[in-house]
Amino acid sequence: MTTYTYPRFDYVKPAELSGGTASRHPVAVVGAGLVGLTMALDLAQRGIACVVLDDDETVSHGSRSICQAKRTLEIWDRLGVAGKMMDQGVTWNDGRVFYRDSELYQFNLQDIPDSKFPAFINLQQYYVEQYLVEAAQVNDLIELRWRNQVTGIDTAAADGVTVHVDTPDGKYSLSCDWLIAADGARSTIRREMGLDFIGEVFQDHFLIADIEMQVDFPVERRFWFDPPWGPEQSALLHMQSDNKWRLDFQLGWDIDKEREVKPENVIPRVKRMIGDDIEFEFEWISIYTFQCRRLEKFKHGRVFFIGDAAHQVSPFGARGGNTGVQDADNLGWKLGLVLNGRAPEALLESYDQERVPASAESIMHSTRATDFITPKGPVSRAFRDAVLELARDYPFARALVNSGRLSTPTLLRDSPLNSYNVGFNGTGVTLGTPCPSVPVEAQYEGGDAVSHLPDALGGGFCGLYFAETEGDIPGDILSGLLDLAGADLPVSTFLVSPLQNAASKLRGLFDRLGAVTQALAAEPGTFYLVRPDQHVCARWRSLDIGQLETALHTAVAQRQSGAEQAASGG
Repeated sequence: MTTYTYPRFDYVKPAELSGGTASRHPVAVVGAGLVGLTMALDLAQRGIACVVLDDDETVSHGSRSICQAKRTLEIWDRLGVAGKMMDQGVTWNDGRVFYRDSELYQFNLQDIPDSKFPAFINLQQYYVEQYLVEAAQVNDLIELRWRNQVTGIDTAAADGVTVHVDTPDGKYSLSCDWLIAADGARSTIRREMGLDFIGEVFQDHFLIADIEMQVDFPVERRFWFDPPWGPEQSALLHMQSDNKWRLDFQLGWDIDKEREVKPENVIPRVKRMIGDDIEFEFEWISIYTFQCRRLEKFKHGRVFFIGDAAHQVSPFGARGGNTGVQDADNLGWKLGLVLNGRAPEALLESYDQERVPASAESIMHSTRATDFITPKGPVSRAFRDAVLELARDYPFARALVNSGRLSTPTLLRDSPLNSYNVGFNGTGVTLGTPCPSVPVEAQYEGGDAVSHLPDALGGGFCGLYFAETEGDIPGDILSGLLDLAGADLPVSTFLVSPLQNAASKLRGLFDRLGAVTQALAAEPGTFYLVRPDQHVCARWRSLDIGQLETALHTAVAQRQSGAEQAASGG
């Protein structure tokens, strides 16, 4: 059996207990899981130092979150850690859905065939965290403190937070300007602040059995409603790295959990699914319940909640870890601008205004999947079974089948940071949408590695101007774009052209295949303003520099004029 060796990270006596000078930290992150570590790496990329506190000394036990979505991989790619994950993970785009003894349909989740990343890779959470830790360990702006257990916090001060910590060498207190709670579903920070979740816990239990076996099954997601081997109500089979396989069984509510997780009772379930003649070994067995809950607010003064500390969803749909990574992606650039003196603190309110609705959307999808997988009564069950029967032969019914709507990027359509949307009539990449990972070729210094649009955009404000040559840009527009490139809050504009070497003063992107132009429904003169998290926040068919400056101000200060609001419907 291929056994993962859990790394042990060294505990170091904190400066607060070793006689050194205890400095105040700009940011403290509680929790060194995949979300907290993503947060730390994002802040470090923006020049922000942070300390990460974790009560353990290794990575998460068990495979846990395994489905890493394309948008998550794009974020990790910007942070320089996606390569190892792609090398170790199992790539997949396809899935199949079964009802009893027959297949209903197949699906493919890759919406952009030439995308840099697949729809998903399957990679155990312990690998993900290991690679994130390795990146953090070599970053001078990140201080990892293992076996530092947070026991309480003090939020009374207007300008910061005090964190109380227990270690093998005793207790100490740490001061920070901002505190980020990434300490998971049982968050100490949430408990200490007296905050409760809103939502529901569903009365059903599911059994995870991660096994190792040597089989030639296709790399795809397989889901069964009422599997023919019974008695489970639903089941899932999915491949992971190292010939590990995720098996998921729906057991019902009235069970003996201690009995169900005993290997001798899990073995018959596994054999009924895969067959008696296939040898396998267990890596991890666990039982969970569906939970669709969140905090009412994710920002409380100088404390931010991200990941499972802020929201919880059922595993079907791969929305837990992926949503948490998007939390970090959303918060990082905003906190970075504020701490670097380039934006007012008011910008931080938009974290709540954007991520709470994003979480609510994720919970909605998760709840609908839960309701379909676990009908609450005879009528719901009759409806579900009728849908499944029809789905065998009728495509319209397949759209109603819900085995977990798999994670997709959050669309921030109602963000207060959006502004101008002039002349598109609903075409192209609408406001609040992340830029698509379509192929493009860099033609600027340092851009040799750029193969897809997100590679070029990086982590700052960017503009995309579409024209054949730089000479086609009106002089006052070109001058204004160059001025913005050198401003205190810079906007790096790219000339996107179907011709090679079309730019000289601006950065050039050679749209050889026309993929960027097509995806963004661009015409000569089209301009897109893109936020540091690569979501579109304004766009014009014909750029007005004054409006661009106003849109940039809106994107960092949340103030919109009446003219902007009137223009936002185009």
